[in-house]
Formats: sequence, structure tokens, C-alpha cells
Amino acid sequence: MAAITDVALAVNHFGLGARPDETLPPDGRGYLLDQIETYSAYTEPWSALPASADVLTADMQAQYALRGQSAQIRSDAQRDRMAAQHDIYQNAVQARALSALLTPTPFIERLVHFWSNHFALSVEKGAVIGLAGGFEAEAIRPHVLGRFEDMLIAVEHHPAMLLYLDQTTSIGPDSPAGLRADSNKTMGENAPKRGLNENLAREAMELHTLGVRSGYTQNDVTEFARALTGWGVAGPVEAAQTGRPHADPENNSAPGTFQFFPARHEPGDRTVLGRQYSAQGEEQGLAILRDFAASPSTAQHLAAKLARHFSQDTPPQRLIDRLTRTFLEKDGDLTAVYHTLLAAPETWALPAVKFKTPWEWLISSYRALGRQDLQDIKFAQLMTQLGQPVWRPGSPEGWDDIAASWAAPDALVRRVEMAQRLAAQAGDWRDPRALARLVLPNILSESSATAIAHAESAVSGLALLLVSPDFLRR
Repeated sequence: MAAITDVALAVNHFGLGARPDETLPPDGRGYLLDQIETYSAYTEPWSALPASADVLTADMQAQYALRGQSAQIRSDAQRDRMAAQHDIYQNAVQARALSALLTPTPFIERLVHFWSNHFALSVEKGAVIGLAGGFEAEAIRPHVLGRFEDMLIAVEHHPAMLLYLDQTTSIGPDSPAGLRADSNKTMGENAPKRGLNENLAREAMELHTLGVRSGYTQNDVTEFARALTGWGVAGPVEAAQTGRPHADPENNSAPGTFQFFPARHEPGDRTVLGRQYSAQGEEQGLAILRDFAASPSTAQHLAAKLARHFSQDTPPQRLIDRLTRTFLEKDGDLTAVYHTLLAAPETWALPAVKFKTPWEWLISSYRALGRQDLQDIKFAQLMTQLGQPVWRPGSPEGWDDIAASWAAPDALVRRVEMAQRLAAQAGDWRDPRALARLVLPNILSESSATAIAHAESAVSGLALLLVSPDFLRR
């Protein structure tokens, strides 16, 4: 039988935290490897969510129906639309949290959260509010055990990312649409200014693939942005019979899904990082993305982030090197990279040093308390109170993965206050000492155990467990 500390690390460090109602596995590594074989992308909480295309189509239909209406009617309808989008967001957060509480594959669920943060978007942008859950469900979950290239393309094709990074407004200056816009301006028409937008190109290079100091130049960004022109989202056009949104006549894409618009694409060859791309249309951007996915710079960038997440804030270079080598040798096969990660002694070191983010802490707290549902819990509100609102980081870089960002005194005070509320609502658990032994087997320190044992009440003991140094770290 594996050492109990390995088992504890498997459930608390690689997973999402132990549950008192689940039997600890006999073999920590085997338990994690088995999850790779049994993972299901669409568990029940996720399957109930609407598809992103359906959310967008309904929203476009609502907007289309308002054409010609008064300003007051449009204003009232806009308020109703945003309320509906916010309800979809709240339901998606609930689904994400419930999935994390009950998943039989918590290691893979953690990986989903990792990649969703790597390809971060934010509901601060109104167009993304109803799409963030669909983005994680459609672009991340199905590809978490596949090839990085496939996940990357799914991400950059997804309407949520295209809207978040303003790719839908990007038009090649010398494309038919760009030349037509220039002609309209010359004729005095008051058309809105739309030109080349570099947001998606820049973030795809800097954050999603190559990394910030990988040697690309501003010209490479601009050239890549030109290659991506035409990438957009299928939207409504007038239909004489129905008055409902349909696919644009340029393409047969369904409303609310990715669509390539040839009239917006900048013609000509592109040169990015010294390599010429003569393919035209959508394939030009795809060819560049595929080369980025296979780049040694991308391999090292991703390896460093995975090593940081699963070892320590400043990960050993030898671990980064091994993960990089596996990524390149296995053509971006993420499952192969995870195998290397699980075989690395650096990821099994004690004591645990990774400080939990608010999301990790709240999920592991509810798991430790044996929570089976969220019927009376508004998870999005709790996460906002803890300082990490779901799918709302401050920038496309996503949330930080180091202790310095989460261990400030005011943040710890919020956790203490939340722990007291959770403990008071814990229900059946009245012996915090027994619970501590179940959820932190053989890794609970003597000082934490003593503090919990001498608590003035069971509720105080449970709260002390949830904010103990051993529980705050994974």
C-alpha cells in the first residue's frame, strides 16, 4: 500500500480536497492515473447548461426584434437582456462548483480549472457574461486530455474569446470590406471606424502560446493579426420571411458559432517569426497557430506554468525541463505531459507549500464538510466576497498562482470570517478532531491538531480546521 502521505497528497494537492464520505484510495499515483481513463467531459451539472451558440442566438434574436423601436423600449429591453445573461452566468458558476464538489475525477477537474485560467477571459465584458460557462464546457473540458493544438484552436475559435478580445471588429485594411469602408468615408458617409485589431493576436502569442519574452516583435503581432482577419461569429441578417437571425450568406455557419468572413480578410502572404505563410483565408491563421502550438517556446511556457501549479511558486528548472521535453517529444499530447508530472518527485514533496487560491479553498472546504448540493448557496457571491470572482480576473493573464497574491492579511481575514459561517452551517459534523483526521490524514501538524482539540466549541474547531496552515495549503 502506498504511503498515507502520498494518498493525502493525491487527494489534497493534485485533487480538490478530501471528502469525509469517500474512502481514501490505496495508491495515490494509481488513483490519479485511473482518473485519466475514466474522466467524462460532460457530467450532469454541465450537461444542463445551454450551448454558447444557443445563448448568442437568443440574444441576437432579442436585439433584432428591437430594430425600429423607441429608445425607451430599447433601454428596458437591454436591461432585461443583461439580467437574463447574468442568470446564465450564475447558473454556470453553480454548475462549475457542483461539478467540483461531486466529481469522481478531481485531478482532471483541477486541470480544467488550470487551463480555463490559462486561457482567461472576463465577464466584465458584457458580451461574455452568458458565454463564460459555455467557453469552459466547450473549449476546455473536451480537450483537457488531448493535444494542446486542438485545445488552442478550440479556444481561439470560440465566440467568447473572439468577442472578449474584439476579434469580431478586426478588418483587414486592404480587404474588400476595408476598402469599401474607406470608399464610404470618402463619399462622406458616417460609418463607424473599424480596422485591424491586434488583441487576439497579441494575447494568443504572449499568454496562450509563446510567452512574453520569447523573441517575437511588434511586427510579428501585426502580421499575425492580419492573418486572423475574417475570424468572427456568425450573426443575424434580415430574412424576408421570418425576420429571424440566419447564417451570413458568405458562410453556412449557424448563428452564434465561429465563422470566417472572406471579405474581411487581409490579402497577401504573411511573415511571422521569420516564416512565410502563403495560405490564404482561415487557413493562414490556423497555420500560424499550429506552428505556435509546436514551438519550443510554447512548450517551455506551458511547462513552467504547470510546474508552478503542481510543485511550488518558484518551480525547479529540472522539472520544467522534463515537462518541456515530454511536450515536444509527444507533439503536445497533454496526457503524456501529465504522466511526466505525476512521475516527478518534485510534485510529491512535503510539506505542502502551494497556498490555495480562494476558489481552491472554498471548494476544498465544502468538500471537507461533505457538502452534496448547493441549493442554498450562491457560489458566485461567495467567490466575489473572497476576492476571486469566477471568470472575472483583472486581465487576460488570469488569476495569479502564487502565495503572495492570496496570503495578504485582509484576504486571510475574509477566509476566517467565511470559515466561521461554513462551520456554523456544517450540520452533522460535530467532532472537528475526527474530521481533521479524515481530510488531512497524516499531514495535520501537531500544533493544528492541538488548536482544534482545545477549541471552545465544535463550530470553533471546524472553523480552526478550515483556516489551519495545513488546510490553507495543498
